[in-house]
Amino acid sequence: MRRKDREVTDFDTISGIIDECDILRIGLADGDFPYIVPVNFAYTIAQKQICFYIHGAMAGKKYEMLCKNPFCSFEMDIPLEMDCITEKKDVTMRYKSVMGKCRVEFLQGEEKQRAIDEIIMARYEATKNFDYNRETVARTAVAKLTVIELTAKVNPVRGGADL
Repeated sequence: MRRKDREVTDFDTISGIIDECDILRIGLADGDFPYIVPVNFAYTIAQKQICFYIHGAMAGKKYEMLCKNPFCSFEMDIPLEMDCITEKKDVTMRYKSVMGKCRVEFLQGEEKQRAIDEIIMARYEATKNFDYNRETVARTAVAKLTVIELTAKVNPVRGGADL
């Protein structure tokens, strides 16, 4: 990381940034070009091991690529504000971000059902007790992304405590 002054290493701070994010962008290998997909996610942390959970159809480019290569990169961010620094005649974006690499596995059976009910649906107040159509679970892919490499960076708002 070039800007070590912006690096975040405190695990609780990193998990706080993750908790603020609603979208996880996964980067998949696709020949000469990466394929980047924004996805909703839920997550667990156990003994400082972060696992993201995503879901989607059991068809399409994202699903096929994840089946072909069980590794992906990820990125999530929170834009804070654009800062025009008149005294320096400089402009910078204030933000929080987390990125890294994951090992991907598709969940099956009871493990998949538990991930949907206890992790994915439980993340948001609106879905915690939502009576969804359980028949869709059979045709829904649920992937567990276990983080194997992690970095975080913050360009804080001047004079603010935004970590």
